[in-house]
Parts: sequence; structure tokens; C-alpha cells
Amino acid sequence: MKKSRTQKLKKLSKKIGMPPGSLVYIGNQEASNSSKPRISKMVYTAESLEECELKDEDLATFKPDLSKKLWLNIHGVHDTNLVKKIGDAFNLHPLVLEDILNTEQRPKVDEFDDYLFLETRHFQYEAESMSASSEQISLVLGENFLLTFQERSTGAFEPIRERLRASKAQMRGLGVDYLAYALIDSVVDRYFSVLEDVSEASENLEEQILMRPTNSDLHSIHQLKHVSSELRRAVWPLREVLNVLIRNEKDLFKPATLPYLRDVYDHTISFIESLESIRDSLVGMMDIYMASMSQRVNLELRALTVVTMLFMPATLITGIFGMNFDHMPWLKHPNGFLWTMGLMSSIATLMLLIFWRRQWVNRSVFSADEHTSR
Repeated sequence: MKKSRTQKLKKLSKKIGMPPGSLVYIGNQEASNSSKPRISKMVYTAESLEECELKDEDLATFKPDLSKKLWLNIHGVHDTNLVKKIGDAFNLHPLVLEDILNTEQRPKVDEFDDYLFLETRHFQYEAESMSASSEQISLVLGENFLLTFQERSTGAFEPIRERLRASKAQMRGLGVDYLAYALIDSVVDRYFSVLEDVSEASENLEEQILMRPTNSDLHSIHQLKHVSSELRRAVWPLREVLNVLIRNEKDLFKPATLPYLRDVYDHTISFIESLESIRDSLVGMMDIYMASMSQRVNLELRALTVVTMLFMPATLITGIFGMNFDHMPWLKHPNGFLWTMGLMSSIATLMLLIFWRRQWVNRSVFSADEHTSR
């Protein structure tokens, strides 16, 4: 669901006056309360894979076995106690836990002594309302473990799980750094899917505006501009995040994984270029819409002007014969009324012919009337 700036500021105001590291969930509390937190655990080596779900009470005695590769995925960060228990188990900094609970963060990366913390956003596009919703995804990458935090289950990581479940999966023989890359890559791939939907909606809207603009088109343009702005705010910082990961100052990414990260970086550059093209198209679409509406108003005014001018001679003749004089031509003639009506019709027909020859009256005028009736 799309969130307004006012709603976001109201959520951030919850932490006014609190010290740094205070664990306060900032997000959609109603949506989160409808889903119970879930912790999925995957422990794997090149030859084996163990997959299960951890219960809340299991965290009290949970000790990660760092001799194997561990992936913990948490759905439901609204449970602050659960996030704190996981932070204690892996000795995470309080500011990291605070950022996990603050679901309005921009993509970023923080480096600590023995782990990396990064945040990105997962997008979903709704074609009917032409709006996009996003959710925060937080990753903590250690020497042999990976923690991922999601607001709710989105299915974004299910293809990665299927690859790990495969008995001959190459991913099992690689480190958790490659798993982190695969998750980031799946998020970026989702951006391209949303971008394709937005591009298609933009093209359809542009065609509609060129053929027959309506008042609702202006709202649709603003909706698509809002979606493109949200995507831009998510991808521009992600480019800097990938730059930090590629520099690999903490050596948490193996040299074999760095080319894959550079490939994701190239994808983000390509995405930004495509997104900027769509944004420029939307700006031009607004100009086309305003020009089309202005042309439509001009045609309607011209149609009304022509009709008014056609009736002006008749109004003049009616006013003259309506004067209270005793002696006027045709006043007492038996056919005076018919001659007067004929004179009015003749003048109107003559003016209509003159307008037609000057192209003041053509199909565009009648099309304007047709648009007006609709």
C-alpha cells in the first residue's frame, strides 16, 4: 500500500526524545499484526542441507554453528523482542537493530568489525491502481552466516531456496557471500519486472492521451510519476551500496563473487537509464495532455462561437420586428412571417457556407462536440 509523506513522518515521530539504539518498530503495525513472525533456518554444506523453522523459545538456547553455512530468514520485524533476541545471539550492534525496525530507511550499507549490514527495498506493482508498494529487506552478512529480515512474506527469496534445495546445487559449495549476492540479484531483477509494468502502462497511457484524452489521465500520469520517483529513491542509493560491496574492504566477499556483484551494479546502471527515459516520457506526456486539453477547449469555444454567430442575424431581425411602430414593412402582410423566417434562414445558410469555405466549420468542430457529450 502506498504511504504518504505525512504517514511516514508520523511514524518517525514515535522516536522523538529516545536515545540512539532504541528498539521501536516503525512500519505498518496493522498489517504486521495480521501475520505471525516466522524464522526459517537453512544450514548447508556442499553435501548436505538442513531446513527447519525456529520457534521463539528456541532463540534462548540457540547457538549458531559457524562451521557450517547458516541462513536465517525472519518474517515479521514488528516483534521487537524477537529482533532483540536474534541481535543478542549474533552480537549485533544496537544501531543495526534500530535500523532493522525502522522500515522507512533508504538503501544503505554499514561496515562493522566482523559483519556487514545492508538494507534494500522490494517492490510490487499494482496495475489496476497504477501504484507500487515497497517493503524493506535487511541483510546481515558475517563470515559464515547470513541474516535476512523482511516485514512479511513476499516470496521474493523462494527461487533462491529452491536452488539450495537442489541436490546438486552449485550454490551450496560457495560461501554465504554468494548467497547474499543471489538475494540482492533477485531484488534487482524484481525492479526490472516492475519497470516493465510501468513502461507498458506509460505507453498505453500515452496512446490513450494522443487518441482521446480524459480527465482521469492526469491522475494516471501523477500515479506513474510517483511510482518512478519511488523506484529512483530506492535504486540510486543501491548503486552506492554495491560500490561499497565491490570495494570489499572487510574481505567478506570472495574474489570469485566480486564479478557477480559488478554484474548487479551494471544492472542497476541500466535500470536507472531506463527509468530516466520513462520519467522524461512522463514529463512529455504531461505536456501532450495539457496541449490536447487546450486544443479541445479551443475547438469547443470555436463551435460555440460559430453557433452564436449563426443566430445573431436572426436575433437582430427579431429585435427589429419587435419594435412598437405602427407602420413597418411586412407587418400586416399575410406572408410576412414566412418571408421573415426565410430571410433568417437564408442569412444563416450564407454565413454557414462562408464559415465552411474559411474552414471555421469542419470535422474538428464536430469532434469537439462529440468529446464534450462524452
